Parts: sequence; C-alpha cells; structure tokens
Amino acid sequence: MSEPPTPTVVFVHGAFADASGFGGVTRELSSVGCDVIAAPNPLRGLAFDTTAVTNVVRAIDGPVLLVGHSYGGAVISHVAAAAENVAGLVYLAAFGLEIGESCVGVQEPFPPTMLSTTSYTTGYDAPGAPGGPDVYLGKEGFRETFCGDVPVDLADVMFATQRPISLAALTAEATAAGWKDKPSWYLLCEHDNAIVAEAQSFMAKRMGATTLTMAGSHVAFIAQPVAVARFIVQALSATT
Repeated sequence: MSEPPTPTVVFVHGAFADASGFGGVTRELSSVGCDVIAAPNPLRGLAFDTTAVTNVVRAIDGPVLLVGHSYGGAVISHVAAAAENVAGLVYLAAFGLEIGESCVGVQEPFPPTMLSTTSYTTGYDAPGAPGGPDVYLGKEGFRETFCGDVPVDLADVMFATQRPISLAALTAEATAAGWKDKPSWYLLCEHDNAIVAEAQSFMAKRMGATTLTMAGSHVAFIAQPVAVARFIVQALSATT
C-alpha cells in the first residue's frame, strides 16, 4: 500500500502584507521536501477573499494544509468549510472566528492594540470592496506595531510595499468556522502589537488548537522562519 500524500501547504497572508512575507518559511519547508503555495489574498472582503483562495485550494490535486496569518485566519476558516481537500488549519497570530464574529468584534473584550492608533483609513472607497475605505498602517509606529523583531531596513521595505485591507473585510461577520471540523494549530505571539496575546489565547483555546507560544511580533514567522517551519511540519505529520 502506498503512503498517503503529504498535504500541500497553502499560505494565506493577512492585511498590510503580501505572499512574499512567507519566503523564509517557504525556503525552510521546501528544503525538507514540502510542496508550498502562497496564495494571493485580495483583502477586499471576506466573502470575495474566501472565493479567491478556495478556487486555488480546489485546483490542488490532493490534501491541503492551510496556513493563515492575521486576517488570513478568518479566510482559511471559511475555505476549510468550502473545500473538501483541506486536511488541517494552522493559524499564525491569526483570527479564528466563530460564526457571527468579525475581526474587529472578537477583539473588543481585550485590551486595545497599538494598531488602533497607528492605522488610518483612506478618504476614498476601497477599490473592489463592497463599500467603505481601505485601511493602511502609518509610517510612524509601523515597525513597533507590525514587525518589531525584524531589522529596521526590512521594516522600511515592508511599510513601503504594504497592501491595504478594506475596512469591510475587517468588519464582515464570519459565516463559517471550518476549525470546528478540522484539526488546528495556533502560533501565539507574545509580543504582538496588532492582535494582543490575550485575544490570540482566547481563540486558540476555543478552537482546541495545538498551541505554540513564541516570543515574537505579529510577523514572528518572518523573524524566526526555522521555528515556525518546524511547527508547520508537526501539523503536516499529524495530517498525513
């Protein structure tokens, strides 16, 4: 009898970033024979983004391990409910929403994040979104809010190349919670100034996720790709 296929890792990025942020982790996973795809996330609206990523996942022949960062967690929770080949979910400092929750709403019981004071909305409607403005992170406070454990020169590049997210995406209520039916893993980042650790802990515990706590920023997977790749490999081993 042949061995079951190892799931393809599909990364889904969050707000203020793009798929290139997974470069370091991708190199680590590829070096041990993992198949990896970093899917583009439009950041236009939860329903639209879910459709875009679901189409990518359904086109993959074989099982898939979804790995979502930040807002990407809200997306993969929906994709897991829509695509039959999803074997498991990994959340990297990400939103694991319950049905009826939004990325904004789930954080309300917890201390406010630095992002609430360092982000701003555009004076125009977000192109391609269902309504309302785009959201950006301002230059002052960008590194401390988003990527405090990467070098200053890299943080400057990340600021300059950030992709905005529509406010509609952050306030949209979840209509699915795929983590209820799939095994899940959660990377909790202790020094996260975009989603506070208390909110991450709440979501991870509610999911019953296998959790790794790391002393890192919101993008610890960029600063510590080896450790994060190792965590993802553990998830792969459990879903093979």
